[in-house]
Amino acid sequence: MTEATNKIALVTGAGTGVGRAASLALMNAGYTVVLTGRRLEMLEETARLGPAGKSLCVTADMTSPAAIAALFDKVKATYGRLDVLFNNAGMGAPPVNFEDLPLEQWQAVVNTNLTAPFLCTQHAFRIMKDQKPRGGRIINNGSISAHAPRPFSAAYTSTKHAITGLTKASNLDGRMYDIAVGQVDIGNAATPMTDRMVNGPGVLQPDGTTKHEPRMDAKAVGDAVAYMAGLPLDANVLFMTVMATKMPFVGRG
Repeated sequence: MTEATNKIALVTGAGTGVGRAASLALMNAGYTVVLTGRRLEMLEETARLGPAGKSLCVTADMTSPAAIAALFDKVKATYGRLDVLFNNAGMGAPPVNFEDLPLEQWQAVVNTNLTAPFLCTQHAFRIMKDQKPRGGRIINNGSISAHAPRPFSAAYTSTKHAITGLTKASNLDGRMYDIAVGQVDIGNAATPMTDRMVNGPGVLQPDGTTKHEPRMDAKAVGDAVAYMAGLPLDANVLFMTVMATKMPFVGRG
């Protein structure tokens, strides 16, 4: 594992859930982490949970190209380099029948889950290819949905399949600049987004029933991101799946 002291990481959606877990794991590994999200109070809470002096809170709307550009300008102006980007921020659409999903909702999910990581990756490339030492690492937040969908999840599932394509293409295009790109596919991490899995009737299954599903501590994902980030640039985890061991994913039924 490479020495993380004086290395700079940027995590989008750092105020809650997987983003917070990854930010804390990176800070504890020695990185200075730029914590990015919409709500400053949540970013500041993440910062307080980590080591003092190892983070910078910057609010940004991931659906705004101008806000994303300003974010990366801030990173470059403050630190002069970027070693790790974790494209984590994401959202889903309400679970409605496929034919009833509004175009506006589809576009909102695509803008957040796919266009924002594309723009962030472009900005990261521009910084990483010109800095000294050259290169860096980009990690994309995928999903079990990149392998198998849930019912009524067309927008979310489509973007997570697309993230897999973005990971492969940007990994290939990053080779000439010593930029390594990988993806962590997550299943049932215990975050506010998955509270519905253990509350009320649970979540809809492909056979039309609902049930509670096992979850795992989001720290497991954060530690996985820190492991991927800490590899030397001549090694890369292209895809990693981190999931609740007993979730209904592997097998039938």
